[in-house]
Amino acid sequence: VLLTDDDQIQELNALYRKKDKPTDVLAFAMREGSAPRHPTEPELLGDVIVSIPTARAQARRARREALDEVTMLLAHGLLHLLGWDHDTPAKDRAMRAETARLCAAAEATTRPPSGPRVASQRREARRRKLH
Repeated sequence: VLLTDDDQIQELNALYRKKDKPTDVLAFAMREGSAPRHPTEPELLGDVIVSIPTARAQARRARREALDEVTMLLAHGLLHLLGWDHDTPAKDRAMRAETARLCAAAEATTRPPSGPRVASQRREARRRKLH
């Protein structure tokens, strides 16, 4: 995973995709092609490159946290490494759904729980610390 700026991602996009403009995420899969993997080589999926400035801009436009946008872009890139694509409407719907599922799983493991019960437990813990 490489978190980078628009200049570097534009260079990579121009070099490998012949698109001379920045993009939000690039994924370069190691599993593509028919070359057999040597048994002693590690099982690598590939590279995911995310432009942080583009992710921030997209997050602002979508009125969400930049971390959520980066998480979504990483999930999207990872799915490309696993062979997913969005070149048809059906594949696009499936990939969006799987991206959302991965993002929800990531959020569940990185965000503290919330809600009335959790807030009450936090208040009680703070109260005990004071006494």
